[in-house]
Amino acid sequence: MGVSFAPMLWSSGTSVWSDRRRPLVRLALLAVLVVPIGGCSAFGSWFGNEEVVSDDPADKLYNEGLYFLNQRHDPREAAKKFEEVDRQHPYSDWARKALLMSAYAYYSAGEYPDCISAAQRYVTMHPGSADAAYAQYLIGSANAEQILDVARDQTRSEKSLTAFAEVIRKYPDSEYAVSAKRKIEYIRDQVAGKEMEIGRYYMNRKDFTGAINRFKTVVVQYQTTRHVEEALMRLTEAYLSLGITSEAQTAAAVLGHNFPDSQWYKDAYNLLNAGGVQPSENRGSWISRAFKLS
Repeated sequence: MGVSFAPMLWSSGTSVWSDRRRPLVRLALLAVLVVPIGGCSAFGSWFGNEEVVSDDPADKLYNEGLYFLNQRHDPREAAKKFEEVDRQHPYSDWARKALLMSAYAYYSAGEYPDCISAAQRYVTMHPGSADAAYAQYLIGSANAEQILDVARDQTRSEKSLTAFAEVIRKYPDSEYAVSAKRKIEYIRDQVAGKEMEIGRYYMNRKDFTGAINRFKTVVVQYQTTRHVEEALMRLTEAYLSLGITSEAQTAAAVLGHNFPDSQWYKDAYNLLNAGGVQPSENRGSWISRAFKLS
C-alpha cells in the first residue's frame, strides 16, 4: 500500500523536485556535495604521539546519505550515513534534517520498524517543525505497509489509523492531511471487509448471533465503507432466521432509507416479503440509533 508524498530533502546546494518510481514519493534530485577534509590529526599523549580520527563534517555525511539514496539507490546505506550525522553532530541542525531523512530511507528500504522509530523520535523532538506532518504521515504509512492480513492482527491497522488521524488533527492544512484521509478510508474498508467475511462464515454455520455481532460492528463503526449495505441486508437475514422479525424489518427499512437503489435493499425486501412482512422501522432499535434517522 503506497503513499503519496516525500519530504523536502536538504543539501548544501539547490533541490529540484522529481518523480520516483516508488509510489510513496516525490524525491528531490539533489547535487551531492562531497566536502574534502583531512581525515585525521596528530595529538600528543602521555604515552607518545597517537593519530586520532576526527569526526566527519555534518554536511559531508548528510550529502553522502543523499548520494546513496539518489544515485546509488541504496536506502539502507543512506540511512547509516544519516544516522552518523546524528551520532557525530547530535545538536546540529543537520542532525534534525538527517533524522527525518533516515526515517524516509528506512521506509524506502522496507525497514518499517526502524522507519517508525526514527519518525516517532522526530515528532517527539521537533513537534513544531514544518516537516513534523510528514514524519507523522510516515508512521501511519509504515504501519499500513505491515498490514498483511487484517484477519490475523488488527494492531497494525489500529496504529496506522491512529497515526493518520493525528496527521489530520494536528496538521489539517498540510499536504499530507488529504492523503491521510484517503488512507484512513482504505484501511477502514479493509477492516470492515474482514468483519463481513467472518460474519458470512458464522451465517454459513448458522451461528446467527455471532454473525449479527460482526455485522453490527460494520454498521456502527464502519458506516462510511462500501460494506454497510450488505451488512444491513445480512442483519435482515440473520434476525429473520432467529425469529426477531421487528429487527429484521428495521434493518431492511434503514437500508431502503439510505440506499434505495441498492441491490442489497431489493434482496432484503424480497426476503421479508417472502415471509409475509414489509420493511418497517422500529425507532427504538440500535440500528435506527446508529443511523440517526429522522
